[in-house]
Parts: sequence; C-alpha cells; structure tokens
Amino acid sequence: MFREMRRKGQALPAAACVEILERGTSGVLALSGDEGYPYAVPISYVYHDGKLYFHCARSGHKIDAIARSDKASFCVIDQDQVIPEKYTTYFRSVIAFGRIRVLEDDAAKRAAIERLAVKYAPDDNVDNRARAIEREWKPLCMLEMVIEHMSGKQAVKLARRQQKAGEGR
Repeated sequence: MFREMRRKGQALPAAACVEILERGTSGVLALSGDEGYPYAVPISYVYHDGKLYFHCARSGHKIDAIARSDKASFCVIDQDQVIPEKYTTYFRSVIAFGRIRVLEDDAAKRAAIERLAVKYAPDDNVDNRARAIEREWKPLCMLEMVIEHMSGKQAVKLARRQQKAGEGR
C-alpha cells in the first residue's frame, strides 16, 4: 500500500524515526484540502505510542479536510544543513502516514493535551498546567493521528558517516 523507499541506503531505522518524532517541535500536516488541492500546514505536535497529537481550532480548513478524508501525512525535518559549495543539504527527516480524527472522549482529549503541555512547558508545575488546560478546555479541539506507515531518510553523506561509525565498533 505504501511505496518502498527508492534509495534504501539513506533510510533511517524505525527507532531513529521515533527519536526524531519525540524530539521534534513542529512539522507539516498534510490533508486533502478544498477542491482536491493538498492542504499542508505547519503545526506543533506531540508523539506518543505510535500516535501524533495536535491542538487546533474547532472549525476551519483542517477540520473541514478531516471531515472529507481521514487520511493524512505528517513530516518532521530533523536536520537541514545547507552545503552551498556542494549544492546540497545534509538533511534528516521523517514522514508518517495514517488516519486522523478529532478526539471526542474527554479522557482521551485530556491525556493528549497534558502530553502536549508537558512537551512544550516541561518546567511548569502540575497545578499551573491544570489551570491553563481548564481555562482553554471549552474551546479545546485535539486531533489524533494513528501512524500506519513511517519512513525516515537522510542525506547520503550522513548515511555514509553512520556506516563508518558502525564499522569502527
């Protein structure tokens, strides 16, 4: 169902993909937009247990697109170092494909927003975090994307460096 990566030597292992999703702070969510045009939007997220969670408004382009089709992809760029003298970049990225939905269950929604809050304000205390969530609870909309397929890719030069480092052990 999902295409195989053409340049397999540049593929990242699944564990590296998960690490990138865990440490990333933003990515691009792609949905089927109006009149068949793709709709890709930069967005904050949190990854947990094979799922991605997003906070958004209760109405708008994302919600309309999800109502039309629950298929989505999400891309996170972990590294993008431009090497002008070589006309290239040393990149590392992950793309996830899956199904996305609006969380309706209050317990699931609460767990998702708490994970998101901890990720972006890790030094905040529990009471302050709870107050902030309560303040925003009524208009709060949380999305959950269950990952069905994920792949990561890195620049040839980075892949070769990893290979050499692995051989040196």
